[in-house]
Amino acid sequence: MAMGPLIKAASALAALNVLILLPLIGIWIRNYSTFRTNLVGGLVVFAVAMLAENAVAVYFFFSMSSLYAGDPHVQQAVLVLRSLQFVAIAVLSYVTVQ
Repeated sequence: MAMGPLIKAASALAALNVLILLPLIGIWIRNYSTFRTNLVGGLVVFAVAMLAENAVAVYFFFSMSSLYAGDPHVQQAVLVLRSLQFVAIAVLSYVTVQ
């Protein structure tokens, strides 16, 4: 079954989250090796968990798209959640680069 536009957008956001998280993890690992603080270590763990979650989501969007295909409300909810996650990761990235 083909993916609808909402799930395509959600999968694109998940892929974009992966692309944003990769350099963010690199920055935070570099910062952790310099400062060795629990806060930066926690950010690394958080980013790795978010990276894994988004990578698995992208895999499932493409391999099991029928899971979300039936109900447009579910598709809309998935898109809203991916959008909120993107905003959160984008803000963290902006703050980190500053």
